[in-house]
Amino acid sequence: MSDRTENLLLAAPGLLLLALAFFLPIGQMLVLSVDGPEGATLAHFSRFLGDGFYLGVLWRTVRLSLIITVICALIGFPLAYIMARVGPRARLWLIILVILPLMTSVVVRTFGWVVLLSRNGLIPELLRDMGLAGRTFALMQTETAIVIGMVHVLLPFMALSILGVISRIDTRLEEAGRTMGCSFLQTIRTIVLPLSLPGVVAGSLLVFTLSASSFVTPNLLGGPRLQVLAASIYKSVTQTLDWPFAAAQAVVLFAGILLVLIPYVRLTASDNG
Repeated sequence: MSDRTENLLLAAPGLLLLALAFFLPIGQMLVLSVDGPEGATLAHFSRFLGDGFYLGVLWRTVRLSLIITVICALIGFPLAYIMARVGPRARLWLIILVILPLMTSVVVRTFGWVVLLSRNGLIPELLRDMGLAGRTFALMQTETAIVIGMVHVLLPFMALSILGVISRIDTRLEEAGRTMGCSFLQTIRTIVLPLSLPGVVAGSLLVFTLSASSFVTPNLLGGPRLQVLAASIYKSVTQTLDWPFAAAQAVVLFAGILLVLIPYVRLTASDNG
């Protein structure tokens, strides 16, 4: 038996599981998205692309996902750098603090933000007491609430992705930059940031895809008025029972995420080659 045949036999159970758990549902979704009374049709996609409401939902999903990704990167990079450069004991506690929220249900964490951001919650009350907001000020059922909740949920993925890269950067490179006259910020900009870009890109892709497909947090914090694409799919499945249209929306979401992932896969493949 050749090595190639042996490797295929060893990989066969995993490939079969992947086919049953991923490719088969995706194939069924694709078939359902073009299902019509008289056979295959693109009417569901035409309905989606021709309706301003659904295009607005798509744009809101993409826009909020980009905003959440940028904020997570701006917070996650310095957090990851601090975790990578402090002592082992402090690093351990910082990693625990970052990972700890992941051990709590997303629903529980989101309801915590519901309490904090509600009209009589701690944050609006504090802003009103400081004179920074009016009596009718509210954060719940706004895009701001969605961004705050999603950043809290997804920040660990960004920080840990960047941490894995920064931890492998030789500190002597930073010392050399400082010796050559660079300030701390110049060293970060010219040495650390370029070398940590793979982690930033990987974390950004992870945060963007999770944000674009998220349902619970945007639905609870944004409410029915501010729908994202995942919530629209859920509504089509559970309320209007229009499964083919829901499948078409899911295909649009899936295709959009693929368009983001493919350039990264090609870039990493060319770098490895």
